[in-house]
Amino acid sequence: MAEIIYKKESYEITRSIYDVYNILGNGFLESVYHEALEHELNRRGIPFVSKPEIKIHYRDIILQHTFIPDIVCYDKIILELKSVSQLMDAHIAQIMNYLKASGIKLGMLVNFGERDGVVIKRIVL
Repeated sequence: MAEIIYKKESYEITRSIYDVYNILGNGFLESVYHEALEHELNRRGIPFVSKPEIKIHYRDIILQHTFIPDIVCYDKIILELKSVSQLMDAHIAQIMNYLKASGIKLGMLVNFGERDGVVIKRIVL
């Protein structure tokens, strides 16, 4: 059985996500969940950067275009937040590209918009 990457950190982030969902429920815009999650991460002392600009390397140059994930925690876990009725393959592709471009190994795709509760998908590169 494979070991869970960043187990302790993931657990703390997951607790924060569930706290936000338990208080707000579903039906809000992504920006509302983003702001609430920032507050929760701060409250728990989890180090994070919101909307960091990350450069994309192509061969021997750095492209002018950048990508901006929603949140990066502990300098090693990307959180991509959604508030949609159902996650799609494009959402998974988005976080996979973020992981490839950044060199970060773990992403958490979080959807606050599903009717039956918050959905968290761990994506490991």
